[in-house]
Amino acid sequence: MKKELEFKTESKRLLDLMIHSIYTNKEIFLRELISNASDAIDKYHLLSLTDDTLEKTNEYEIHIEVDKKHRKISISDNGIGMTYDELVNNLGTIAKSGTLEFLQKMKEKEVKETDLIGQFGVGFYSSFMVSKKVQVITKSPFSETAYKWVSEGEESFTVEEAKKESRGTEITLTLRKNEDEEDYDSFLEEYKIRSLVRKYSDYVKYPITMQTESQKPRLDEEGKEIEDEFDTIIQNETINTRTPLWNKPKSEVTDEELNEFYKSTYFDYTDPAFNIWLNIEGALTYRALLFIPSKAPYNLYSEKYEKGLQLYAKDVFVMDKCKDLIPDYLRFVKGLVVSQDLSLNISREILQKNTQLKKIATNLEKKILSELEKTLKNDREKYVKFFQEFGVNLKYGVYDNYGEKKELIQDLLLFKTVNKDEMVTLKEYIEAMPKEQEFILFGSSSSKEAMKASPQMDLVKSKGYDVLVLTDEVDEFMISILHEYDKKQFKSINQGDLNIVDETEKESIKNLETENQDLLSTLKEILKDEVSDVKLSTRLTDSPVCLVSGEGLSFEMEKVINQMPGDKTMKADKILEINPKHALFQAIEDVYLTSKAELANYASVLYNQALLIEGLPIKDPVSFSNKMIALMIKASKSPVHTDDDEQAA
Repeated sequence: MKKELEFKTESKRLLDLMIHSIYTNKEIFLRELISNASDAIDKYHLLSLTDDTLEKTNEYEIHIEVDKKHRKISISDNGIGMTYDELVNNLGTIAKSGTLEFLQKMKEKEVKETDLIGQFGVGFYSSFMVSKKVQVITKSPFSETAYKWVSEGEESFTVEEAKKESRGTEITLTLRKNEDEEDYDSFLEEYKIRSLVRKYSDYVKYPITMQTESQKPRLDEEGKEIEDEFDTIIQNETINTRTPLWNKPKSEVTDEELNEFYKSTYFDYTDPAFNIWLNIEGALTYRALLFIPSKAPYNLYSEKYEKGLQLYAKDVFVMDKCKDLIPDYLRFVKGLVVSQDLSLNISREILQKNTQLKKIATNLEKKILSELEKTLKNDREKYVKFFQEFGVNLKYGVYDNYGEKKELIQDLLLFKTVNKDEMVTLKEYIEAMPKEQEFILFGSSSSKEAMKASPQMDLVKSKGYDVLVLTDEVDEFMISILHEYDKKQFKSINQGDLNIVDETEKESIKNLETENQDLLSTLKEILKDEVSDVKLSTRLTDSPVCLVSGEGLSFEMEKVINQMPGDKTMKADKILEINPKHALFQAIEDVYLTSKAELANYASVLYNQALLIEGLPIKDPVSFSNKMIALMIKASKSPVHTDDDEQAA
């Protein structure tokens, strides 16, 4: 006898909301139905191990059948099935209290692409996203009778007895017709079903079969092929892999297999530089297969690049880019995580708040860093290649979140230096420091060669001290977060007092500044709109002039900030330093004594020259050029002193 029952009020509203307002990724209906079928088989198999009344078997199957003519797809299993009460309770009441309120909020926020199915146990109802009618025929081993459940996903559903000899469940979907740019026809194509199974359910442990048709040439009585005549062969074909690479013992998987898996899965032409295999058993059991590419993806630093690892729960593909499994600074890592402990109901929701995933993510991060540390120690050449490709990401990791992870990452950093051909770690730099060197010295430059030629290197070079060469935009921001390493503070050769001049030399410079106080004050007044101070330098020995910044914001930081979108108000404090031992300083003194009006031109040229050396832009290149030409013309008209003149003198 057929009985018509109504969905509960909340269930009706939720079903309508879910189908028509929330979900746009309609293809996941097949994943959900296959996952439910796999769960049903799991339940039967576990019960059969302890219940002597149940048949013991390992012959399990999930079968998919497509009827294009009648627009139907059937998914069947030989799992636990449902009794009458289970059928009514499971399929007549959707989810649990609070589901409707949550999905209503999702609609109000206009969230379109979301994967919340499973969070509230509504996976089966994803069928109605593509179907105008859903039929379920099921038989439990604990019931003599099979039952049929039918609904069009609106007000009600019907339940009646049905004919079915074997246990299990068969779900038949009658697909909607294409409408409003929605393509439902594609789900009736064999290639589409295959692709969805491979995408979402390839590693379900039970065979997923599909009825396929093939053509075989018809033979005559003599066994010869008859031209243009064929027999249609109908057979069931298993379309899922079932045994994923990561479920094999690690000892049985070759490097070649891993490399081919990586290249085919992540569309790379080169072998990965690293593969990291984890098999964790305990309170939280999971497997992970991670890869670090040999080369950075071309779009790694673009907005379009999506980080994340593939996530499988109970061998069912859940998500392609699970962002929560990998921190931003390791965004280049590819791979997958598989856990039998993750509940499917949990794992298909938005995952940010899942504590199990957070624990897995923390363990993965530690494992990756541990592998990098081991490589740095045992295979320096391999690590250097890695760092040249991805080192900037580690630097961002130090800077991110106010240095939250700097202790984890700082020993993995490599730096170019002015004195060494090979890159060094911070530990190696400190071990090579002379005893009298107080700071870890660094400077920002476009290259090692440019750093060596910079005026700020004069005194440092004479002392033989090594200097870290910073070439990435993030470097100085990272150094500001590190602040110190092994109780040694970082110090820029472009900022403040380096504290490497002896007291006698300091006193000499101080006396010269006192003697030339009027000159320096005049220069400072002339350049008051450009610099905060003009002083005699303790760091220059050969170069005539240089610009340094005050403590705090550096020139390099100013450059980076000015490249960012939006209004910029932060400026580095500029200090013009003049070498008191250079002939140019004597020339400035002479001009100051003879023609104070002309001193402004000298000051302007000096300042712009210092800007050029520092790689900073000149406000008025034409004016700078004209003043340079005027000074050159004046110099050409001055008497030329020869060696004979000097000997005569």
